[in-house]
Amino acid sequence: MTRPQRPLPAHARPGPPVPAHPRVRTSSPVLVGRDEQFGVLRSVAALHPAVVLVEGEAGIGKSRLLAELLAGDLGPVLPLVGTCAQVGEPFPYGAVLEALRGAGPRLARLSAPNPVTGALAPLLPEIAEHLPPLPVPIGDPRAERHRLFRAVRELLRAVGPVLLVVEDLQWADDGTRQLLRFLMSDPPPSLSTVVTYRREDLPGGLPLGAAYRPPTGVVSVLLEVAPLGVADVRALAEAILGAQTVSADFAARLHERTAGIPFVIEETLRTLRNPTGSVRADGATARRLLDSVEAPVLLRDAMAERLGRLPADATRVVHAAAVLGAPATAELLREVSGIPEQRLRPALTHALSGHVLHEVGADRYGFRHTLARQAVYDTLPAPDRTHLHGRAVDALDALRPRPLVQLVEHSERAGRFTEWLHYGESAADRSTEIGDAATATSLLQRLLRAPALPAEHVDRLATKLGANAYTGLDQRDPAELLERLLDDPRLSLSARGEVRLYRGLLLLRSAGELGSARAEIERAVTDLMPDRPDLAARGTAVLAQPYIGTVPLSEVEPWLDEADKYRAATDNRELWLSLMANELGSKLHTGAPGVTDRLAELPEVVDTVGEQRQLARCRCNVGDAAAYTGHLRLADEQLRAGLRLAADCKATFVMSTARATRARLDWLVGEWDGLAERTARRLDEYRDLYPVASELALVLGSLAVARGEWAEATSWFTETGAFAPEEAITQVAVAGCAGLAWNALHQDDAERACVDADRGLAVLRVKGIWAWAGEIAPVGVAALLAAGRVEDAAAVVVEVADGIAGRDTPLAAAALAQCRGRVAEHAGDLVAAAAHYADAIDRYTALPAPHHAATVAERRAVCLLPTDPEEGTRLLSAQVDVFDGLGATRDAARCRHLLREAGGGKPSRRGRRGYGNELSPRELEVARLLAAGHTNREIAEVLFLSPRTVEQHAARVLRKLGVGSRAHLQAEDLR
Repeated sequence: MTRPQRPLPAHARPGPPVPAHPRVRTSSPVLVGRDEQFGVLRSVAALHPAVVLVEGEAGIGKSRLLAELLAGDLGPVLPLVGTCAQVGEPFPYGAVLEALRGAGPRLARLSAPNPVTGALAPLLPEIAEHLPPLPVPIGDPRAERHRLFRAVRELLRAVGPVLLVVEDLQWADDGTRQLLRFLMSDPPPSLSTVVTYRREDLPGGLPLGAAYRPPTGVVSVLLEVAPLGVADVRALAEAILGAQTVSADFAARLHERTAGIPFVIEETLRTLRNPTGSVRADGATARRLLDSVEAPVLLRDAMAERLGRLPADATRVVHAAAVLGAPATAELLREVSGIPEQRLRPALTHALSGHVLHEVGADRYGFRHTLARQAVYDTLPAPDRTHLHGRAVDALDALRPRPLVQLVEHSERAGRFTEWLHYGESAADRSTEIGDAATATSLLQRLLRAPALPAEHVDRLATKLGANAYTGLDQRDPAELLERLLDDPRLSLSARGEVRLYRGLLLLRSAGELGSARAEIERAVTDLMPDRPDLAARGTAVLAQPYIGTVPLSEVEPWLDEADKYRAATDNRELWLSLMANELGSKLHTGAPGVTDRLAELPEVVDTVGEQRQLARCRCNVGDAAAYTGHLRLADEQLRAGLRLAADCKATFVMSTARATRARLDWLVGEWDGLAERTARRLDEYRDLYPVASELALVLGSLAVARGEWAEATSWFTETGAFAPEEAITQVAVAGCAGLAWNALHQDDAERACVDADRGLAVLRVKGIWAWAGEIAPVGVAALLAAGRVEDAAAVVVEVADGIAGRDTPLAAAALAQCRGRVAEHAGDLVAAAAHYADAIDRYTALPAPHHAATVAERRAVCLLPTDPEEGTRLLSAQVDVFDGLGATRDAARCRHLLREAGGGKPSRRGRRGYGNELSPRELEVARLLAAGHTNREIAEVLFLSPRTVEQHAARVLRKLGVGSRAHLQAEDLR
């Protein structure tokens, strides 16, 4: 008996048109489980300008989403589509140029495109006849590149409105990423851009090579495409099988074996088909296959079955395509497969009609997915694979320019070791030249791990690896390899010091390795002094940095003096800038006077990429030190300049540290709008870089305290190194201790606050750098006073005053005034306290640090209430507005509570009446705390409300959001 077909699930929507009676359906005629993502993609792509980042693992359905979009009615929008090749060959701009070829017909109808678009003519011969003449060469590679970028933008502007789609960005060269970032940062008004990528395969985890911040007016969306759940797997299987019904048991097993990846589901169902094209989804054979074979094996079996139906020549073409990896031309497939020219066309036709190969561009053929290619590749016997890789080497070596990265892959698999070594080093050198440190680092590691690598190559490749890894973001694997090389007898004594130095520099970026890093660098400096004083100088400058662990300033200063001597003696401009970057940052961190005046010594223009990288470091190092000592306007200026320089020369590690400092600076100056989201994204990008991640965690913890999210704040502050300052970036760890202390003090736990504050103050005593007292001193004094340790609090004030005397430390100076006010207030001298607080407010306002100023103004208001209640309530009311504007929920609620107690209450942020189904500001505050897991009583304490009021707000929140219970409320529901 035939079971009735179940209705189409609500989460499955019709896809592109399909034949009325398909012989064998190989993919779903409907888009299953992607309604939300497709709706967002369709809505945002219709806006101009807009940027959509589509992220997901292999086979997850990113391309299917785009196919649905492109199959729909786009109106006047011109779709231009390009795809990045799987092998990361460093050939700039390839995918974007592929997309632009489709602009020819519309371009032909234009009368006079912008003259700058003529720069594209040599790169786009297919449409060159419609472009203006080639502009006169400039002679400057950077200027030429900028003109080329402008040409692309102007071409897109001319043929707009345009939907630019670039797929598989994880395989893109750095040039393509830079060009896309240029287009996204300043897009033509009629351009929408969609890119797809797999984050797990991205160099450094960054789709565009650097974090992207959309400019004002540009809609930007990140779409994360996740695997399907069991219900959606069942719906997908039924959609593919047509009238057949899939049992819940089969769907559950299918989901288990395929991980919910749509492509693997499709391929698995394909292999289960019988000769008539149907699938017995409840059959014993299918169940046994699903129970006994992992998903990759199923896919390999599916491809083997399809290959078995092909003629011999078609199979040879498919094998050649599997070996080549990247989509290839028919001619290249012929050369690698060895098929005579007259038999190529029918062979290729069979491969295409058998759905093994697909046309992925004009005269370019490949597999629909990497997993399919891998499945075919795995069916080849080892001797056949080796033979075909050898043919690939011969064919690709004849191309100009040589695709070096591909030649590396093929020569290695062909067992042609000498050629592999040559291609590998050449490809790494080319990647270094174009600033692609990730590719260079990866290639050099592969070469150095080869057991048969001759000793005469080890020194050269090892030092190249260290230099490239130091400029990039990957530090763990290179550091481990460099450590092994130090024990390798093939590494000469003369190269050992340089390798040791680079290993130490990489260890500085890893959690728990700062002590080892410093010891390694000290040893390297000793090794390098006789023969490589330039590298010894760089190591010395690193040891002169005062913020590594708990090394006292007295032990750092001799290194700083040595670095000064190296700088004064060198005539190497790049080395001079490198030493200057460390010297200025280090001295400014200690509050040394006159450092800011020395910025005039820095050049505005440099001659080489190396000099530019060091100048970028210098600007960003100064910005970092300025942020922690309170020169906040200087910090902003230097960070902006440094980030521009670093981005231009692709100094990725410099950019990562500067972006963390930028987040910290935004916290200090009150730029809190969207700061939590920006910082969380950056933390995700830089999770493995400890100096960066710890500072980003500090920002997130500080924001959480201001919102009253105590548990979340503690979690973030724990990642700052606050509990292990000897293995942390000192100023970050000390600020983390301060955050923990404030967190405890706000919960009336003075004892816990004292423990955390004492730990931070103890670090400053060991270090001897009181310029970093700006965060820890106020909470330390407040906690000690709350615990009744009045003498200890007064002693801290004296220590800070003595420690910053004669130092240029605006933030610590403001903190000192605040501390004096706290002590006076506790002693009952409210007049003196108000005066000290006024001094602190003026200092914080001048920085500017609005949150710090508002918290001190709150204390001053409390001191004024007994003698001047009108001024006290006015001041409290003003701080409510400041805290509300910042989003400091807990602080604003505390001020309102003080106002109510003083009889001058200020209304809550109820905003306009009649919100309907939207959350009011107060409901949003409650909703955020509910989503964080707080109880009604805890929320009441944070917001200074009654539990009954919180209960009413919570009920409205759940009703408006359509959530059944608070257990199901997620942070995503509030976005």
